[in-house]
Amino acid sequence: MILFWCVSLFVVFWIGIVIVNSLTSPPDNLGVTAGQLNPCPASPNCVCSTDPSASHQIAPLAFTDSSEQARQRLVTILEQYPGCQIVQSEEYYLQAEFRTRWLRFVDDVEFLIEPRQNVIQVRSASRVGYSDLGTNRKRIEAIRQKFAQSTP
Repeated sequence: MILFWCVSLFVVFWIGIVIVNSLTSPPDNLGVTAGQLNPCPASPNCVCSTDPSASHQIAPLAFTDSSEQARQRLVTILEQYPGCQIVQSEEYYLQAEFRTRWLRFVDDVEFLIEPRQNVIQVRSASRVGYSDLGTNRKRIEAIRQKFAQSTP
């Protein structure tokens, strides 16, 4: 009987988390302000290549081909990622949502292409919660590795 209640509570908890995650809307701090991606909040669940804080800092993606080719390579990589959906696509800006498989947590990931510097600035932040256990940093580093491997 205890097992039944434990399983029931887990199922209700899991369904509640899935519902809450599916109802969350994108935060107000997405996009470009004064030519830069917005800095991270104080919580440790975000990384950003333009953030002045050392704990949130991550290197941008570098490219040597044209900005158009680099953008297309990045789009191709994102389209192959499970749980990734590109929700905004402009000439120099991409926004994607990454959803976890089981609990459907959403991470907002942004890319700002700077053709004059031959870099793509990056920002990846969890939509809910405080800590992400390094998930956003690991994701950007995995994208960086695939991006570097796709260099012509």
